[in-house]
Amino acid sequence: MFATDAPGLVLGIDPGLSRCGFALIEPGRRPEIVEYGVVRTDAADELAVRLGSLHRSVDALIARHRVATMAIERVFFSANVSTAISVANAAGVVMALAALRRIPVTEYTATHVKRSVCGDGAADKAQVQFMVRTLCRLKETPRPPDAADAIAIALCHLQTAGSFGQVARGHDARRLGNTRTNMTSGLEAAIDRAISRDEVAKRPGG
Repeated sequence: MFATDAPGLVLGIDPGLSRCGFALIEPGRRPEIVEYGVVRTDAADELAVRLGSLHRSVDALIARHRVATMAIERVFFSANVSTAISVANAAGVVMALAALRRIPVTEYTATHVKRSVCGDGAADKAQVQFMVRTLCRLKETPRPPDAADAIAIALCHLQTAGSFGQVARGHDARRLGNTRTNMTSGLEAAIDRAISRDEVAKRPGG
């Protein structure tokens, strides 16, 4: 089940230097999105200026809300080293900010997020966006994709916290990779229902 007794909001972060996705979610049996979007930086600016701009924007976001915990996607170093380094820089700024504000941070791999939200660690972006829209009962798919990813990361954290412990308990960040739960949960049931509806809609005459 989702964690329902968290003392504040979960801030999901999809790190990036050009676009850093964020989502603030209120815990509950049916989690509610408080705010989502992206923080953008100007590619024409120097790296230090861009990181400073990201820091100020995320800090202002945290200041406006009662953030209890942060969930962020773990940086994956792919063949595109330049992109990975810029993402790592952005992630480092956000995590340092969380530490300064004494907000617990948990990292999740993309595979873990997809498995938690879609039931499939290899789900594509369209599937993630579909499940985010369905689970949060949104009329439209959150845009841009970075924002939808941030929502998925926050939902993953609530799902994991509901299964393994309570949100914002303890002071050490946990690093969760490909861990999956074997518990039947409200999220899993919602995923099954959404997939079933999607399959019916795709049938001829459905």
